[in-house]
Order: sequence, then C-alpha cells, then structure tokens
Amino acid sequence: MTEPTFPFRVPFDEACGIVDAVAAERRLQPQTVSLSRAHGHVLARDVVATLPQPPFDNSAMDGFALRHADLAADGAPTRLRLTGEQFAGPDAALTVESGTCVRITTGAPLPAGADTVVMKENTALEGDAVIVQIAPKPGQHVRRAGEDSRVGDLLLRAGDTVTPARIGLAASQGLAQLDVVRRPTVAVFATGDELVEPGMSLGPGQIYNSNRDQLMALLRAEGLEPVAFPTLPDDAAQVTSALRHAGEAFDLVLTCGGVSAGEKDLLPELLQRRGRVRVWKVMMKPGMPLLLAEGDTLGPSLFLCLPGNPVSVLATWLALGRRLVDGLQGRAPRALRRARLASDWTKMHERLELLRGRWWIDDDGISWVEPNPADGSHRMLAAADSDALIVLDAGPRAYATGTPVDVLPY
Repeated sequence: MTEPTFPFRVPFDEACGIVDAVAAERRLQPQTVSLSRAHGHVLARDVVATLPQPPFDNSAMDGFALRHADLAADGAPTRLRLTGEQFAGPDAALTVESGTCVRITTGAPLPAGADTVVMKENTALEGDAVIVQIAPKPGQHVRRAGEDSRVGDLLLRAGDTVTPARIGLAASQGLAQLDVVRRPTVAVFATGDELVEPGMSLGPGQIYNSNRDQLMALLRAEGLEPVAFPTLPDDAAQVTSALRHAGEAFDLVLTCGGVSAGEKDLLPELLQRRGRVRVWKVMMKPGMPLLLAEGDTLGPSLFLCLPGNPVSVLATWLALGRRLVDGLQGRAPRALRRARLASDWTKMHERLELLRGRWWIDDDGISWVEPNPADGSHRMLAAADSDALIVLDAGPRAYATGTPVDVLPY
C-alpha cells in the first residue's frame, strides 16, 4: 500500500471528530411517517403547539364542581344542591349557580361558574344535596386550559429521538404523522476464507461466522433493517464486485475482517485505490484497524470496515459505528456514563482502551463497573458476560478501586 494521504493512526477523539464530520456531510433526508411507525426515528423538524393543552378547563378528579366562595369559611361541612352531571365527553353547557354544584368526572369540562372540584371521597349525599365534609383549596383539582402547553410553544425539537411519550405528545396535538430523518440502509459483509456458516460442519482451520449475526443484531437494536450478504472470500475480484454492487444500493456498507495489514487484508488497498479513505487505524484497543471510506468508483455508499475479531466488532460498532449511524440521522452523540471501578486495573499500553465490564448501581445510588479480566479481542465469552465498555484513557496507568471512569453501555 502506498504512503497514506489521509488520517492514519489517529487518536480516538480525532477519529470521533472525523466520524461526526462525515456524518454531517452526508445527513440523510427527511421523510413523513405515521405515528405508528415513528418510534425510534430522529425528528427532522420542530413540532410547535397549535392547540393548548389541556384545550379547556377540566376536572382532575371524580367529584363535584362548585364555587369555592360557597364553602364555609371556617371549614365546617357545607350543603350544596346538586343540579346536574357533567361527564367526560361533550360539554353539557351547565352553569354552577351560587349554592349549587355539579357532579363531574375526571377529564370532564368544568361547568361555567365553577372554579374548584371537591373529591367524591370528601363528600356525602343526602337526596339532591351534597355535603362537602372536607373543603378543597381554591382552584383545587382543576386543570386549566394551556397549563401544560400553549399555542406556539416548542414541543419537540429536530434531532430528538421519537419516544413513546413524544408520540403521545404529538397525538395530543392531533398529529397523525411526523417528519423524521430517513434511517440509513445498511449492507453487512463478513470476509475470510476461514468462515463457515453456523449449522454447517467445520473443517480444519475453519471457524464459524459469528460476526455477521452479531452485527446484524446490533443494527436491529438501533431500529435498522440491515441486509446480510454472503461471506466474501479472500479474493480481490470478488470483494471488489460485491462492494461495488452494495455501494450502489445502500447508504452504508459494513464489513468485518480483511482490514488490517496482512497479506489477505484486501480492503485498505482496495478502498484507497477505488474510494476516498477518511480514516484508517484508530489508536484504540480493541479495534485499531477500523477504516472509514467513501465509495467513489464503488458507488455513493459509505464504507465502514471493522476488524475481524468478534470483540473488536462489538467495541468498534458501539464506539464509532453507532456514532456514525446516529450522525447520519442528526442524532447527537450518546452521552457516556460515569462509574467507579470495582477492582484495581493496570493498563500498560498507549492506546485508549474499551474494556468489557459489568455495570450496576448499589443501594446507596453509587454507580460501579467491574472489569472483566479476559480482555483479549477474541474473548467473546467475556463480552457476552458484560453489559458495558469501560473507557480507559490513552497512556499507561494504574487504576485503583474506586477510580471514576467513563462507561459506554451496550
């Protein structure tokens, strides 16, 4: 391979900046989807209130709507005449006159003249009279029109992820659709002559293809619908043909393996020659050989090439791949958590490390993370037994128990 003319062997933070810049350059376009399909998408446009919430004064309790001025000043029981009923639904256009009250249910419009609701449990009935035994405060149990939001209020922001609560908020405005950013289409390849599909018999020197299924699951966890392609052999012509085919049809092509500096690592040379490499080799452990490129003659797709070791696939996806997909949709990078190390750890190398571990919060509300000592990039059992990546900064260092560290949950 010729001398690189692109960022090569870059610090992790610099790689994050490159990923963010590439994603911003290639931001995906908006589309309109129904509320039933909006969950998990990123909003493309702000949502502004066109209707006050609540849209009218209404009761927060089942009880009786009344005039607070009619209640005894000393808190003694007060007798009021029951003159009607207002249930949730059409407004019965009732009026509460002095000395009267109206039966009301939760969510029902507050009758004219009423300013307070007394809970049913704090009353007694005697014929057509209601005895208020425990007086409410003025205005109690009344939801005022617009107290949650007013016309013109900003309800949802572009870049927000659509959650169930946000769907409910949009529905309360009468919206049946939302403008969201289109999710990227993703092709997934694993490479290597040594790979055999799960369910088949292994021959000498062969291993099962675990990376593709792992990566497909990681993508589906983000709400994406990836397409898995057959395993690519270590053959330059077949790799080029397959990547060109996918590069013309997908927003993002993900590969596993073939990205380091070995004799059979074909992707760096291919993408430098046929595309535009944006970064290759990130000073991180595991996952240093990661490569990000634009297709150029391989099509308009982005190519994110992950290392072949299964733990490296997990770590690089969570740290940089997910960041890229988020950025393409305009979602801000996900915040790291903070936790205390539950045991000592000594880091001997210069690269930033993404160590597997278990993360929990104790009874005192303190966040802890326990490193898994099986830290090799082939140790998938340790990765499966963990639920977070522990971010250890670049440079050798001895970490004592209780040291605060950043944590990236799976």
